[in-house]
Amino acid sequence: MPVKMGARGRVAADAAVALAAGAFTIAMLRAGGLGTPATTGYRELDAAGFALTAASVAPLLLARRLPGVMWAVTSVVSLVMLGLGYALDVPPGPLAATYLLAEAVGGGHTPRRRLLAAAGVAGYVPVAIAVMALDGQSVLGMSPGLFAWVAMFGLVWIAGDRTRLRRERIVELEDHARLREQEIQVQRRLVAAEERTRIARELHDSAGHAINVILVQAGAARLLHRQDPDRSVQAITTIEEVASATITDIDRLVRALRQDAAGRTGPAPADPAPADTAALEQLVDRHRAGGLRVTATFDGAPRGLPSAVAWAAYRILQEGLTNAARHGAGTADVRMSYGPAAVEIVVSNPVGERQRRRRGMGIVGMRERAALLDGLLDAGPVDGGVFRLRARLPYQASMGISA
Repeated sequence: MPVKMGARGRVAADAAVALAAGAFTIAMLRAGGLGTPATTGYRELDAAGFALTAASVAPLLLARRLPGVMWAVTSVVSLVMLGLGYALDVPPGPLAATYLLAEAVGGGHTPRRRLLAAAGVAGYVPVAIAVMALDGQSVLGMSPGLFAWVAMFGLVWIAGDRTRLRRERIVELEDHARLREQEIQVQRRLVAAEERTRIARELHDSAGHAINVILVQAGAARLLHRQDPDRSVQAITTIEEVASATITDIDRLVRALRQDAAGRTGPAPADPAPADTAALEQLVDRHRAGGLRVTATFDGAPRGLPSAVAWAAYRILQEGLTNAARHGAGTADVRMSYGPAAVEIVVSNPVGERQRRRRGMGIVGMRERAALLDGLLDAGPVDGGVFRLRARLPYQASMGISA
């Protein structure tokens, strides 16, 4: 697995390459070449040789900033060493510079510049042959070594170019993954915004119904104030209860909805408002009639639910059954518990192949809806090849103002 290096890491790597190339060159010049040392015809290592060696490897430190200058200086200095008769059987500096040049001249450069770089590398060996011929060296006798030079420069260039391509591919994959993650986040925000819009519509319907009830009861209280004081008081009590519950719903949901001012208009609810737990049981029966094999257990006595909790429970159960029907194996198990403080919903179904690979957005909306009610929702595969949706929706805070 390729390891990403920062700027300091690259500088350290280039310095290590320069030191290694310099050390190898010094050792080769001191020994009179590679293999069996030559007895005549070469220049021994001296102060000028040390200086030229340093000059041939020092430019490697500029590989990241000035790759063309780095290769040109290293190559010219090594050609000077060949012309002066040093036993440079292998040019370590130019070979290292070739690798770094091929690695550096990539997609960010023009094709013309990459072509010039490749042409410069290809021309090094012919120029070196000409320099050695002018120095009186036998080119024919050195031909096997020169063919080896051609092979080495070609392989080093290919290795550097492959490294560049691999690095560019890694950057491309990272950019793609980052864009994909941004796209997923945008989709999640859109789903959450749509769910909040739907909640706002439901709140509008619930509040409108409550206001109508208040108007009717207020009119009845006014008419019965003198004729039937007891019924007038009962009507006023109803007004107080309905207003208290509605204010609690509005306060909780609007406070949460204010956090997202960029919501989009969503479709109006297609189902009637669930007034109590009977609507949840009817939803199960509807899916059962549609072909989904459902086993349902309802714990606790059926009860009326606050409108916000009723809508959330209805939508969450609907999402769980829809997922089981579309993406599961055709069966589902539903368990609902009406506790003293919260309603709990659990929908389990065998995991289908599509559900195993799927990352749907419907769950995101349901999780948003549960969070608005200070509830919890978890969904995902569990042990035994089962997909489970579990939600807990507290309703005590939505029941009204405590005495």
